[in-house]
Amino acid sequence: MKKILFVCMGNICRSPMAEAVFRNQFEKQGKSAVFNVDSAATSRWEVGNPPHHGTRKILKEHGISTKGMYSRQVTADDFYTADYIIGMDRENVEDLLALAPAGTENKVRLYLDLVPGKEGQGIPDPWYTGNFQETYSLIQKGLPYWLTFFEE
Repeated sequence: MKKILFVCMGNICRSPMAEAVFRNQFEKQGKSAVFNVDSAATSRWEVGNPPHHGTRKILKEHGISTKGMYSRQVTADDFYTADYIIGMDRENVEDLLALAPAGTENKVRLYLDLVPGKEGQGIPDPWYTGNFQETYSLIQKGLPYWLTFFEE
């Protein structure tokens, strides 16, 4: 089983949205037994909280569940157990690289790096922008590229 971990600052907006979108996609494809999807935060600010109401609202509109999802902080163990640790923006990636135990840094990636024309760009945090639709659209843009990448 491949373990995929999406990470943002608080684990209430972007990373749980990515987790829910990918989990839903793997369920549709009958690959839930092949891919384990999770999300976490680089900070402790929102630990224990459910996804932001804006995240829940847009996912509900698309028939995607956030049931049982609560914010947690990334741990050292995550770097050993995850196959891929995907930061939603450059700051998340920098924080992850600072936290990564020696020899695990190669697991850390930036979400939009696989999307042609979006390399090096981050997904703006809707906590600040209020634009959850933009976040959802950018996650959807990356979805087919990541699905192909995970299958390799």
